Amino acid sequence: MMHRLRGAFESLGDLFWLRPACIVAAGIILSALAIWAEGRANFGPPWWTGWIYSGGEAGARALLGAVASSTIGVAGTVFSITVAALSLASGQMGPRLLRNFTRDGGNQVALGIFLGTFVYALMLLRSVRSADEGAFIPHLGVSGALLLALLCVGTLIWFVHHIANGINVNIVIDLVHRDLSDAILALTSEKPAMSSPAAPLAGTPIAISKAGYLRTVDDEALADWAAKHQTALTLLVRPGDYILPGLPIAEVADPGVASAAQIEIASACSIGSRPAAAQDLEFAVRQLVEVAVRALSPGINDPFTATAVLDHLGAALTEVAPRNLAGNVLLRDGTVALHRKVTDYAGLCDAMFHMIRQNAASSAAVLIRLIDVLQKALQVEKRPERQAILVRHAQLALAVGRTSITDPVGLSDLESHFAALTASVARRDDQQTAHLPQRMAGEL
Repeated sequence: MMHRLRGAFESLGDLFWLRPACIVAAGIILSALAIWAEGRANFGPPWWTGWIYSGGEAGARALLGAVASSTIGVAGTVFSITVAALSLASGQMGPRLLRNFTRDGGNQVALGIFLGTFVYALMLLRSVRSADEGAFIPHLGVSGALLLALLCVGTLIWFVHHIANGINVNIVIDLVHRDLSDAILALTSEKPAMSSPAAPLAGTPIAISKAGYLRTVDDEALADWAAKHQTALTLLVRPGDYILPGLPIAEVADPGVASAAQIEIASACSIGSRPAAAQDLEFAVRQLVEVAVRALSPGINDPFTATAVLDHLGAALTEVAPRNLAGNVLLRDGTVALHRKVTDYAGLCDAMFHMIRQNAASSAAVLIRLIDVLQKALQVEKRPERQAILVRHAQLALAVGRTSITDPVGLSDLESHFAALTASVARRDDQQTAHLPQRMAGEL
């Protein structure tokens, strides 16, 4: 259930119009409250009465008209600036990062404030009546319009600053890294996960007719269902995979419950037109890698951006080091109820470094930074199986550099950095070997 709720909240964040619509509705309600309170206001001698608008009908209409016309004009400017920023970001950092701009609450709220102020002033303007029409001037409402106009001025200043920072590639990389850090905290744990090296037995294939990206899966519900029917389920896909109609996505051990399993799996899986970060640990990794790959393209040729991405990927590896990735089985009463595909450490490192290494084959600077990042990750990582994966990627970087780098000095630097990495690994192995007899003696 929590996975389904997380997926629903993430889908709401993709709706650019949602926050502006809520603020517009708040402006309508606020104008109605101002009109309602006008007949019950007591303008006595307190000090704050001097701040309340005290002009006539013509001044109220002129002021509200000025606020309405100016705010709707600025709202159009804000929208134009946002579209221009999206176009620039799409060309510089890739179209898939546009999701981060459309989900940006600051852009949505800024547009909503201008539109909400426009609607508020417009609703008040229709209530202003002259003496011939029954004399009604919403003094409190006009004063509120002045305050909202000042708020719009401050919002415009903030928005220009915000959009200027938003298209800065370093800030964008940092924002995506924060998403990756949040995903690491949400999808990993400090406790060891239950995993089984044995492959599940083949069962009756289960397919669904819907196509799209698998966004979330309610694993717990599927495990509960399998335990209730005394069978086992095997998921053949994981969040982030693209589902093809008619292609099996799961298998059930008991063929007698295949029809019921198909209904349950279709209900537990959320499928959409694009992947989501709710359960996909590699989602933010792919976004960072796309920035680096685009920076390494011949048309841009920006190794500084690629090295910045590698630094943030190294930070992500150090965050993963003390934590455990999700296990591939879920148990019910000591029995395996669900086998599932999960992201393991090797797959995570492959997603981080394969495409960057392949596109940086002739860039000594990027390959050197890649090896340096792996060396720093090795200093933090304590598990031998993970260390072997990091060393493997360093060897791959060295191999591609030897075949593609034509600059002898750059190749020599790459060789020396790899030698430093292997030396640090050797020192750690010697220290562990030296401490092993002491630990054995202590146990005896």
